[in-house]
Amino acid sequence: MTYCVGMMLDRGLVLMSDTRTNSGVDNISTFRKMFHWSVPGERTIAVMTAGNLATTQSVVSKLEERNKAPTERHNSLLDAPTMFQAATIIGDALRDTIQERSSDNGQSAAGTFSASIILAGQIQGQDPRLFLIYPEGNFIEASFDTPFFQIGETKYGRPILIRGYERDMSFESAIKLLMVSFDSTIKANLSVDLPLDLLVLERGNYTPLHERRITRDDPYYDGISNSWGEALKTAFLSLPNYEMET
Repeated sequence: MTYCVGMMLDRGLVLMSDTRTNSGVDNISTFRKMFHWSVPGERTIAVMTAGNLATTQSVVSKLEERNKAPTERHNSLLDAPTMFQAATIIGDALRDTIQERSSDNGQSAAGTFSASIILAGQIQGQDPRLFLIYPEGNFIEASFDTPFFQIGETKYGRPILIRGYERDMSFESAIKLLMVSFDSTIKANLSVDLPLDLLVLERGNYTPLHERRITRDDPYYDGISNSWGEALKTAFLSLPNYEMET
């Protein structure tokens, strides 16, 4: 399984993904699930993937090849005129890949090769945009009514995001919020784990503002995890006691 979050802010976009991939409790590996491409001064585009690893690696490889050798078909993310068109390109690649793999294994195998993708980025002259792309190739776009998308193991970290999100929060506060969301998910589900990949895309800046990998020995993440656990205990103990009638 996996856990990825893309978040819209007034200042731009913040993305975070885990790196755990497992095919059972005795077959656990680490694979990158976040990828990005930039044309300095013109565009930055990033994707995060969840689902069947062979499917997502195939889709990313197709995108990489097209970006390195654009053709007259204009199916490269680096020459897409809008982020909407970039979402269409990725959606088509995802759908086609799932169909190709499913046809080789029978129609019932479609679910086995399923995957989903979060797309984020900005093209010069346009606003930053965030999309959630489904296995069928269709997609939806985030707005400030629905300002973040999650894929993978979403349920444990979602309440944190709903309660803590503010569109005008700083990048630093957004990263802290995402770390709490990921820590809550990691504590509850063995299929999500560190290292985490972090990417910050600032509005109007066509190269990543901040990028790093958060490892198990990261002192800030460790402090967030410990402090959040203690804060929850303190908040719980401060609530009014229940009075049982006798």
